Amino acid sequence: MYIEQLYTNCLAEAAYYIESDGEAAIIDPLRETEPYIQLAREQGATIKYVFETHFHADFVSGHIDLARKVNAPIIYGPMANTKYEVINATDGQEFKLGKVTFRVLHTPGHTPESSCYLLFDENGKEHAVFTGDTLFVGDVGRPDLLDGIISQEELAGMLYDSLNTKIKTLRDETIVYPAHGPGSACGKNIGKETFSTIGEQKKLNYALKDQAKEEFITQLTDGILPPPAYFFEDARINKNGYDPIDQVIAENTKPLSLSQFKSEVKRGAIILDVRNADEFEKGFITGSVNIGLNGQFAVWVGTLLDIQQQLVLVTEQGKERESILRLARVGYEKIAGYLAGGIKAWDEELSTVRSISAEEMKSAIKSGVEVLDVRKPGEWAISHLKDAQFVPLGDMPSNLENLDRDKSYVVHCGGGYRSMTAISLMQREGFTNLTNVYGGFGAMVNAGLEIVTEEVAV
Repeated sequence: MYIEQLYTNCLAEAAYYIESDGEAAIIDPLRETEPYIQLAREQGATIKYVFETHFHADFVSGHIDLARKVNAPIIYGPMANTKYEVINATDGQEFKLGKVTFRVLHTPGHTPESSCYLLFDENGKEHAVFTGDTLFVGDVGRPDLLDGIISQEELAGMLYDSLNTKIKTLRDETIVYPAHGPGSACGKNIGKETFSTIGEQKKLNYALKDQAKEEFITQLTDGILPPPAYFFEDARINKNGYDPIDQVIAENTKPLSLSQFKSEVKRGAIILDVRNADEFEKGFITGSVNIGLNGQFAVWVGTLLDIQQQLVLVTEQGKERESILRLARVGYEKIAGYLAGGIKAWDEELSTVRSISAEEMKSAIKSGVEVLDVRKPGEWAISHLKDAQFVPLGDMPSNLENLDRDKSYVVHCGGGYRSMTAISLMQREGFTNLTNVYGGFGAMVNAGLEIVTEEVAV
C-alpha cells in the first residue's frame, strides 16, 4: 500500500493518491488532472476510483475531468445529487482497491452529503480515514455553507452526531487525512499540521471533547467569519459540472496587445497584477489589484474579487498559463487575457508604492502617522501594535468607509504579502498617502515596537 498527500499551499488543500497492487484511487483532486495521471503512470498503476468527500465550496474539483480521462467512476457518499453520472455509495459500502478496502462513512454536518473514507490495510486493520471537511487537525468544517437551505445550527447538530458515532469510535492509531490545512476558510482555526491521528485529535481538538450537543453547537457556530462569496458558486459548479480544464485554459490564455488590453479595461475589466509585492511596488498600472502568485493567491482572489467580474492579467513573463490555471481552480474563468510583454509593454506612467522597514516605522509613528493592521481577526486578537487600527483585508473595501482618504497611513500585515494587496485596493478607492511595511508584524515585533498582547488587553 502506498499513500501520498498532494498538498497545495495556495489553497491549503490536500488531495490524496492511494495505491495497492497496481490499482490507485484519487481523493478530492484539484482541477488539473495531469499530476494524478502522471503519478499513476510513474507507479505503474491504473486509477480505479475518483472519490469525492463532498461538494467542495472553496475550489473546483478535478473529479469530472479526471474520471473522464482515466475511465474511472466518481464516487460520492449518500445525498450527493449531481447533474453528471456518479456512484452514490450507501453508508458502510465498501470498495476494494488491490489488497486494501475503503469503507464509506456518511458524516453529514459540514454539508448533508459529506462523507469520510475509512481505509483498511492488507490485513483488514483500520489504517487511515480521509475526512474531507468533516474533521481537520484541531478543527472541524464550518456548518454555514447551505445559504439558508439548512440552518447552521441544524448542520452543527448533524456534525456532532457524525463525530460521535462515526469518527470518535475509530481506533486511536488511525491516521487522519483531512482535505485542508492552515489558512483555509473552511474552518475557524485549523492547526498547522496537515495530518494527525484520531487519538491526538481526541486530546487536542475542541470538537472531539466530551460535551453536550447544545454546547458543541454553540461553540461551533460562535465567531464564524462570513464565507467568501465565491464559495457558493464553486459548490454549484462542483454539483452541476463544468467545462473541461484544457478548454478553459486554451480559451483564457490569450495575449492582448496594449490597445486590446486598454479596451478591455475601458469596458470594465479589473486589472489583476499577479507579480510579487516587491515587483509590484516598483511600478504598476494605476487601478490594478495586486494578489501575488507567491502567496495564497486563489484564496485571496476568491475573497476579494467577484467571480463574475471580467479580469485582465499582468504577470511575469512565463507565468501566464500558471495564473490562468490557478484562477480556474477556484472557478474564475472570465479572463479576457493577459498583457503581452508584461508590465514593460505599458506606455504610460506607472504608479508606485513606498515601503519602509520596521525600524523606520518608529519615526513614522512618532510623527503621528496612523497605522492600519490588515491581518485576520484571530491574528489581531492575539497581539497587535499599540494604537493601530484594525482594518482586515478580507472585508475590503466595505471597511474603509470611516477612513480619511486625505490622511497618511502605514499599512501592515503579517509578512508583507497582504499589505500590498490592501494598498492596491485602497488606491482603487481613492487613498493616495499609503506606505507599506517590509516584513510586516513579524519585523515590527523584532524591531521592538510596542505590542499589545492578548494577556495585556485582558
